[in-house]
Amino acid sequence: MPPHLMGGEPHSHAPERARRERAPGEPVRIGIGGPVGSGKTALVAALCRELRDELSLAVLTNDIYTTEDADFLRRNAVLPEERITAVKTGGCQHTAIRDDITANLDAIDDLIDANPPLDLILVESGGDNLTATFSMGLIDVQIFVVDVAGGDKVPRKGGPGVTYSDLLVINKTDLAPMVGADLGVMDRDASKVREGRPTAFTSLTEDPAATPVLEWVRAQISRLTEVHAH
Repeated sequence: MPPHLMGGEPHSHAPERARRERAPGEPVRIGIGGPVGSGKTALVAALCRELRDELSLAVLTNDIYTTEDADFLRRNAVLPEERITAVKTGGCQHTAIRDDITANLDAIDDLIDANPPLDLILVESGGDNLTATFSMGLIDVQIFVVDVAGGDKVPRKGGPGVTYSDLLVINKTDLAPMVGADLGVMDRDASKVREGRPTAFTSLTEDPAATPVLEWVRAQISRLTEVHAH
Protein backbone atom coordinates (compact mmCIF):
# COMPACT_ATOMS: atom_id res chain seq x y z
CA MET A 1 0.00 0.00 0.00
CA PRO A 2 1.23 3.54 -0.67
CA PRO A 3 2.25 5.62 2.33
CA HIS A 4 -0.25 8.19 3.57
CA LEU A 5 1.05 11.72 4.00
CA MET A 6 0.33 14.54 6.42
CA GLY A 7 1.78 17.81 7.61
CA GLY A 8 2.86 18.67 11.15
CA GLU A 9 0.56 20.51 13.54
CA PRO A 10 1.10 22.23 16.91
CA HIS A 11 0.58 19.89 19.81
CA SER A 12 -0.43 19.83 23.45
CA HIS A 13 1.03 17.55 26.11
CA ALA A 14 -2.24 17.19 28.05
CA PRO A 15 -3.27 13.54 28.42
CA GLU A 16 -6.51 12.49 26.76
CA ARG A 17 -8.74 10.27 28.86
CA ALA A 18 -12.05 9.90 26.98
CA ARG A 19 -12.35 6.61 25.08
CA ARG A 20 -13.65 6.38 21.54
CA GLU A 21 -16.87 4.49 20.79
CA ARG A 22 -16.21 1.28 18.89
CA ALA A 23 -18.77 0.19 16.33
CA PRO A 24 -19.89 -3.47 16.45
CA GLY A 25 -17.61 -5.63 14.33
CA GLU A 26 -14.93 -2.94 14.11
CA PRO A 27 -11.33 -4.14 14.61
CA VAL A 28 -9.69 -3.37 17.94
CA ARG A 29 -6.98 -0.72 17.55
CA ILE A 30 -3.94 -0.86 19.81
CA GLY A 31 -1.37 1.94 19.71
CA ILE A 32 2.30 1.22 20.40
CA GLY A 33 4.58 4.19 21.10
CA GLY A 34 7.86 4.99 22.80
CA PRO A 35 11.32 6.50 22.30
CA VAL A 36 13.66 5.66 19.42
CA GLY A 37 15.36 2.29 19.87
CA SER A 38 13.10 1.03 22.65
CA GLY A 39 12.05 -2.00 20.61
CA LYS A 40 8.59 -1.04 19.34
CA THR A 41 8.91 -2.55 15.86
CA ALA A 42 10.47 -5.75 17.20
CA LEU A 43 7.57 -5.99 19.66
CA VAL A 44 5.04 -5.46 16.85
CA ALA A 45 6.78 -8.20 14.84
CA ALA A 46 6.63 -10.58 17.82
CA LEU A 47 2.92 -9.91 18.34
CA CYS A 48 2.21 -10.47 14.64
CA ARG A 49 4.04 -13.80 14.64
CA GLU A 50 2.13 -15.00 17.69
CA LEU A 51 -1.33 -13.73 16.71
CA ARG A 52 -1.49 -14.13 12.93
CA ASP A 53 -2.78 -17.72 13.09
CA GLU A 54 -5.57 -16.93 15.56
CA LEU A 55 -6.68 -13.44 14.49
CA SER A 56 -7.07 -11.40 11.33
CA LEU A 57 -4.73 -8.49 11.94
CA ALA A 58 -2.96 -5.61 10.20
CA VAL A 59 -0.26 -3.07 11.07
CA LEU A 60 -0.05 0.67 10.48
CA THR A 61 3.31 2.36 11.13
CA ASN A 62 4.26 6.04 11.40
CA ASP A 63 7.65 7.44 10.35
CA ILE A 64 8.68 11.02 9.57
CA TYR A 65 10.03 10.68 6.01
CA THR A 66 10.46 6.95 5.38
CA THR A 67 8.50 3.71 5.63
CA GLU A 68 11.37 2.02 7.47
CA ASP A 69 9.32 0.31 10.18
CA ALA A 70 6.76 -1.01 7.69
CA ASP A 71 9.61 -2.20 5.44
CA PHE A 72 11.21 -4.05 8.37
CA LEU A 73 7.95 -5.88 9.03
CA ARG A 74 7.58 -6.75 5.34
CA ARG A 75 11.18 -8.00 5.11
CA ASN A 76 10.58 -10.23 8.10
CA ALA A 77 7.36 -11.53 6.52
CA VAL A 78 5.38 -11.21 9.73
CA LEU A 79 2.21 -10.53 7.68
CA PRO A 80 1.27 -10.42 3.99
CA GLU A 81 2.25 -7.09 2.40
CA GLU A 82 -1.35 -5.93 1.96
CA ARG A 83 -1.77 -6.05 5.74
CA ILE A 84 1.08 -3.57 6.42
CA THR A 85 0.95 0.11 5.53
CA ALA A 86 2.63 3.34 6.62
CA VAL A 87 1.96 7.00 7.29
CA LYS A 88 4.72 9.48 6.46
CA THR A 89 4.13 12.11 9.13
CA GLY A 90 6.41 14.84 7.76
CA GLY A 91 7.08 16.01 11.32
CA CYS A 92 7.21 14.74 14.89
CA GLN A 93 5.27 11.49 14.97
CA HIS A 94 3.04 12.58 17.82
CA THR A 95 1.44 15.12 15.48
CA ALA A 96 0.01 12.22 13.44
CA ILE A 97 -1.03 10.00 16.34
CA ARG A 98 -2.44 12.70 18.63
CA ASP A 99 -3.06 16.10 17.05
CA ASP A 100 -4.11 15.57 13.44
CA ILE A 101 -4.98 11.88 13.12
CA THR A 102 -6.62 12.18 9.68
CA ALA A 103 -3.87 10.37 7.76
CA ASN A 104 -3.94 7.50 10.24
CA LEU A 105 -7.73 7.24 10.09
CA ASP A 106 -7.60 7.18 6.28
CA ALA A 107 -4.94 4.46 6.38
CA ILE A 108 -7.02 2.41 8.82
CA ASP A 109 -10.03 2.68 6.49
CA ASP A 110 -7.86 1.42 3.61
CA LEU A 111 -6.63 -1.54 5.67
CA ILE A 112 -10.18 -2.46 6.66
CA ASP A 113 -11.40 -2.21 3.06
CA ALA A 114 -8.50 -4.29 1.72
CA ASN A 115 -8.54 -7.03 4.38
CA PRO A 116 -12.08 -7.76 5.54
CA PRO A 117 -12.80 -8.73 8.19
CA LEU A 118 -10.08 -7.52 10.58
CA ASP A 119 -9.98 -8.33 14.30
CA LEU A 120 -7.00 -6.18 15.27
CA ILE A 121 -4.96 -3.25 13.94
CA LEU A 122 -1.64 -2.43 15.60
CA VAL A 123 -0.81 1.28 15.16
CA GLU A 124 2.88 1.93 15.75
CA SER A 125 4.25 5.41 16.30
CA GLY A 126 7.76 6.16 15.10
CA GLY A 127 10.32 6.77 17.82
CA ASP A 128 9.44 9.84 19.85
CA ASN A 129 10.01 11.10 23.39
CA LEU A 130 8.30 10.48 26.73
CA THR A 131 5.47 12.90 25.86
CA ALA A 132 4.18 10.85 22.92
CA THR A 133 0.62 9.63 23.44
CA PHE A 134 -2.14 8.56 21.08
CA SER A 135 -5.43 10.33 20.53
CA MET A 136 -8.17 8.14 21.94
CA GLY A 137 -10.06 8.94 18.75
CA LEU A 138 -7.45 6.86 16.92
CA ILE A 139 -6.93 3.83 19.15
CA ASP A 140 -8.78 1.91 21.87
CA VAL A 141 -5.84 1.23 24.20
CA GLN A 142 -2.18 2.18 24.09
CA ILE A 143 1.12 0.54 24.94
CA PHE A 144 4.20 2.63 25.73
CA VAL A 145 7.61 0.98 25.34
CA VAL A 146 10.80 2.11 27.09
CA ASP A 147 14.01 0.14 27.53
CA VAL A 148 16.59 -0.20 30.26
CA ALA A 149 19.48 1.15 28.15
CA GLY A 150 18.80 4.67 29.37
CA GLY A 151 19.16 3.53 32.99
CA ASP A 152 16.60 2.94 35.71
CA LYS A 153 15.65 6.63 35.96
CA VAL A 154 13.30 6.52 32.93
CA PRO A 155 10.05 5.60 34.76
CA ARG A 156 10.87 8.18 37.46
CA LYS A 157 10.90 10.90 34.80
CA GLY A 158 7.26 10.15 34.07
CA GLY A 159 5.66 11.95 31.15
CA PRO A 160 2.27 11.15 29.59
CA GLY A 161 3.51 8.03 27.78
CA VAL A 162 4.92 6.42 30.92
CA THR A 163 2.15 7.64 33.20
CA TYR A 164 -1.07 7.29 31.22
CA SER A 165 -0.52 4.41 28.78
CA ASP A 166 -2.76 1.42 29.38
CA LEU A 167 0.34 -0.82 29.48
CA LEU A 168 3.91 0.30 30.12
CA VAL A 169 6.49 -2.11 28.67
CA ILE A 170 10.01 -1.98 30.10
CA ASN A 171 11.95 -3.76 27.39
CA LYS A 172 15.45 -5.23 26.98
CA THR A 173 15.65 -6.36 30.59
CA ASP A 174 18.57 -8.61 29.64
CA LEU A 175 20.69 -5.45 29.30
CA ALA A 176 20.08 -4.31 32.88
CA PRO A 177 23.33 -5.74 34.32
CA MET A 178 25.37 -4.17 31.51
CA VAL A 179 24.05 -0.64 32.08
CA GLY A 180 23.70 -0.84 35.85
CA ALA A 181 19.91 -0.56 35.79
CA ASP A 182 17.96 -1.84 38.78
CA LEU A 183 14.73 -3.45 37.58
CA GLY A 184 13.31 -3.31 41.08
CA VAL A 185 13.77 0.47 41.13
CA MET A 186 12.11 0.76 37.70
CA ASP A 187 9.18 -1.34 38.90
CA ARG A 188 8.78 0.73 42.06
CA ASP A 189 8.98 4.07 40.26
CA ALA A 190 6.58 2.94 37.52
CA SER A 191 4.07 1.86 40.17
CA LYS A 192 4.28 5.27 41.83
CA VAL A 193 3.44 7.27 38.71
CA ARG A 194 1.03 4.83 37.04
CA GLU A 195 -1.64 4.63 39.74
CA GLY A 196 -2.40 0.95 39.31
CA ARG A 197 -1.99 0.70 35.55
CA PRO A 198 -0.01 -2.42 34.60
CA THR A 199 3.68 -2.62 33.72
CA ALA A 200 5.30 -5.53 31.85
CA PHE A 201 9.01 -6.39 31.81
CA THR A 202 10.21 -7.98 28.58
CA SER A 203 13.31 -9.25 26.82
CA LEU A 204 12.73 -10.42 23.25
CA THR A 205 16.13 -12.11 23.42
CA GLU A 206 14.98 -14.32 26.29
CA ASP A 207 11.26 -14.44 25.42
CA PRO A 208 10.73 -13.91 21.65
CA ALA A 209 6.94 -14.14 22.08
CA ALA A 210 6.86 -11.17 24.50
CA THR A 211 4.53 -13.32 26.58
CA PRO A 212 3.30 -10.76 29.16
CA VAL A 213 2.46 -8.26 26.40
CA LEU A 214 0.87 -10.97 24.27
CA GLU A 215 -1.38 -12.04 27.14
CA TRP A 216 -2.36 -8.43 27.82
CA VAL A 217 -3.23 -7.87 24.14
CA ARG A 218 -5.38 -11.00 24.08
CA ALA A 219 -7.18 -9.81 27.23
CA GLN A 220 -7.88 -6.38 25.68
CA ILE A 221 -9.30 -7.93 22.50
CA SER A 222 -11.53 -10.19 24.58
CA ARG A 223 -12.68 -7.31 26.79
CA LEU A 224 -13.33 -4.85 23.98
CA THR A 225 -15.15 -7.27 21.70
CA GLU A 226 -17.21 -8.65 24.61
CA VAL A 227 -18.68 -5.17 25.18
CA HIS A 228 -20.44 -5.33 21.79
CA ALA A 229 -21.38 -8.96 22.11
CA HIS A 230 -23.94 -8.22 24.82
